[in-house]
Amino acid sequence: MNPQELSAFAQRYTDAWNAHDSASSATCYAEDGSLAINGGEPAEGRSAVQAVMQGFHDAFPDAVLTMDAVRGAGNRAVFLWTYEGTNTGPGGKGNRVRFSGWEAWTLSPSGLVQRSLGNFDQDEYERQLAEGV
Repeated sequence: MNPQELSAFAQRYTDAWNAHDSASSATCYAEDGSLAINGGEPAEGRSAVQAVMQGFHDAFPDAVLTMDAVRGAGNRAVFLWTYEGTNTGPGGKGNRVRFSGWEAWTLSPSGLVQRSLGNFDQDEYERQLAEGV
């Protein structure tokens, strides 16, 4: 994927997140793609990835994802982002969060995410859930 194609792909991914459309976001993943967050057990397969995304959409109905940068080389890319929202979903305390992170992508031959290793500061995220930004 050249830099322009990667940027367009990352923007499509960001836009799908911001539409709170987990099915559309998940189409950015290969059918057998995976997503692991902070070294946790990976969600394997597009439907499992979609379920993880839907969990964030449910917890933060007003969330906005900002693409801070995307860089790639060969079949690998790094997507840097900032996530902001209010935890008003089921069981939420109504606190706002704002945290940044990144995803290390391995891309499939068809240009979809084959594997994503997502990372953010889990302790800070949990603090913000409890106390707000």
